[in-house]
Amino acid sequence: MQLPVRANRNRNGAARVIPLKRARFWLICLFFLLWSLAIGGRLFWLQVVRHKEFVERAEKQQLRTFEVAPRRGVLFDRNLHELAMTVQADSFYAVPSEIDEQQRPEWIEESAPALAGVVHTDAGDAPTSEAQIAERMGNGHSFAWVARRVTPEVAERVRALNLKGVYSQKEFQRFYPDNEIGAQMLGYVGADDNGLGGLEQKFEPQLHGAPGRMYTAMDARRKVLGSSEHEPEAGQNLVLTIDENIQFLAERALDKAMEHTHADSGTVVVQDVHTGQILALAIRPTFNPNMARKTTPALLKNHAVSDVYEPGSVFKLVTYSAALEQHVTTPDDMIDCQGGQMSLPGRIIHDDKSDHYGVITVHEALEHSSDVAAVKLAQKVGQDKFYEFIRSFGFGARTGMELPGETRGLLQPVKRWGTTSYASIAIGQEVAVTPVQLVSMVSTIANGGIYLPPHVLMPGQVGSNAQKSAAPLTPEPFKAGGDLPNPLPAGAHRVLSELTAAQMRKMMEGVVLYGTGRGAQLNGYSSGGKTGTAQKIDPMTHTYSKTMHIASFAGIAPVNNPVISVAVVIDNPRGGSYYGAAVSAPVFTDVAQQVLEYLGVAHDIGVNAPRVKKLAPSDIAEDDAHGQDADVNAMFAAVNDLPIDDPLRAGPEAASAPAKAAQPATQAGNTPPSQPAQAKPGSAQDAKEATQAAPQTASQTAPAIEQTAAKTVMVSEARKLKVPSLVGLPLRKVIEQAAAAGLEVQIAGSGTVREQAPAAGSMVAAGTQIVVRCAR
Repeated sequence: MQLPVRANRNRNGAARVIPLKRARFWLICLFFLLWSLAIGGRLFWLQVVRHKEFVERAEKQQLRTFEVAPRRGVLFDRNLHELAMTVQADSFYAVPSEIDEQQRPEWIEESAPALAGVVHTDAGDAPTSEAQIAERMGNGHSFAWVARRVTPEVAERVRALNLKGVYSQKEFQRFYPDNEIGAQMLGYVGADDNGLGGLEQKFEPQLHGAPGRMYTAMDARRKVLGSSEHEPEAGQNLVLTIDENIQFLAERALDKAMEHTHADSGTVVVQDVHTGQILALAIRPTFNPNMARKTTPALLKNHAVSDVYEPGSVFKLVTYSAALEQHVTTPDDMIDCQGGQMSLPGRIIHDDKSDHYGVITVHEALEHSSDVAAVKLAQKVGQDKFYEFIRSFGFGARTGMELPGETRGLLQPVKRWGTTSYASIAIGQEVAVTPVQLVSMVSTIANGGIYLPPHVLMPGQVGSNAQKSAAPLTPEPFKAGGDLPNPLPAGAHRVLSELTAAQMRKMMEGVVLYGTGRGAQLNGYSSGGKTGTAQKIDPMTHTYSKTMHIASFAGIAPVNNPVISVAVVIDNPRGGSYYGAAVSAPVFTDVAQQVLEYLGVAHDIGVNAPRVKKLAPSDIAEDDAHGQDADVNAMFAAVNDLPIDDPLRAGPEAASAPAKAAQPATQAGNTPPSQPAQAKPGSAQDAKEATQAAPQTASQTAPAIEQTAAKTVMVSEARKLKVPSLVGLPLRKVIEQAAAAGLEVQIAGSGTVREQAPAAGSMVAAGTQIVVRCAR
């Protein structure tokens, strides 16, 4: 039988025959080809073009991803004692997507109150309240925090609830084992383990580390099938120059001073004179970084680097150093103090009213803190050279210390000085410094004349040349009697010759032995330093306050072979003397004595050997010269000259926030602690520090005043009398009013009354002695 054929034509136009079977074959091939292309195209679309989308959808359905926080680096002191460390704590979260949408409202209504009843242990902790937990669980997300980093007891109670959709995970929690010790320096961390203050903020990139991820596979019923983890990279451990024991001694001494003086704030800085390393940095008031949520912005402020004040008489160390270095005088040269008064264009410089010194030696002029002598020496040095020396000591510039919020202080260039600015600066006015700058200045004198930038971080740990190493850290305990580093670190330079530095040390020792700083004498160790009392600016009137002061002392010990330098700054002491000799010098004594004994420094003088030269009452006097309005205006102008990032920069950004942060009750006219007195620094008062017009040492007088004041405030059960207001009255009126009220009065100083104890309005027994402090 002949097969059917279909006619077709070939290339020559002739007809040819194609069997139907072959045509059907090619049609089938064409069909499969099109089908394959369609399948391949669809697979390409799904597996290539939309690959990422489907992988993400699959991961959402099958995998749960958790970010694994890295362990934050540890902050060690120089002896490798932990100052800030990381521990693990339980955190709880909810997964609302596991609950059917129809049942979810009922689930939230039952779970939120039960969870809040367990985790909401602090009324001020709003995120753990019932309302906020319910809001997070019902916001439509598949993940909601319930409570983070709870105590073990709370964690057990949450697990006992056995609530559906609520799980726990381990999180790292920052822990400060010493609580308040070094709080402003160390800083604190927030809920997300990010540094929010101090060194925690400054070195956040190094301390935080790199987070990891944990992937958990789940079946359709949300049961865990397995997990894999990308390990996080732990943060870098850092070693500080701080000695935990010295820090404790400094803070304990400062606590005693704050309790005695009722001051707004206080700062103590202890420095190694041969390296510039800070051994202790104590600040009061303080806070507990373990409970940073409960603190206020005022307590977070680091007064050692962010506050400035006019140093007053302490700054005369710079003036005398410049004069000796320029060879315009020697310690034994004679200088005419002109009876305690000197006329300059537009103003009069005068010493204390009781000081009428004529021609005395230069070292005696420093011991008695003569303003006239300091101004004359500054005249001899010259404005330009004087300014160079001030800058060489580190004033008017940031020290570069590893703490956030540092200010450079206030120092106008010479071209902006007024006619008598050199005289004001010579006695510590028209210039404002930080406590860290102050301690670095005396360290420069102590170590032979080399300025060393201060540091709180051991060198070589952070920077372009620093490499994170797995090698174990080694302690570097502070050893007394070290030498200057060779080569000198960056920023170090010579300011004074060794001869000038040695002369200044002996003159500073004379201040402690025979002058205004006798309250800074040590037992078994020689010491030297300078006192200062600065008048603060009244923020209401922008003039010098009659009641607000800053008492300071900067000193070194031992004198011949210095080991440490200490700066003590007490802001606005109340209730007794406000002079540096009575308020700050005893703190130096307390700190230096204990630190030197802790370090095992050999005694260089006889133990319990009295070194005080008994002086007549006329030898101990107060410097009551008032500042000039022109000086105040110059300081305000200096504030506006600061860089925009300086914390002292005038303006609402810098001043308003801290001022509104806390408003503690203070005495009328006093600056609240939350507002640094130096935010708008004005001229301060140079003061000749002394505690009482009596032949007692400063260290003997302070306890006597304290005992007297304590006795006067005691009230018997007999008939009580109301204490009249005596502030502002002359002595004659004071005696008359006290007699009329049936009270006795004990008077310190002369002139008008500046302070009284007990306060006006107090009810006391008849015959009680009222203590008043007077000044002209």
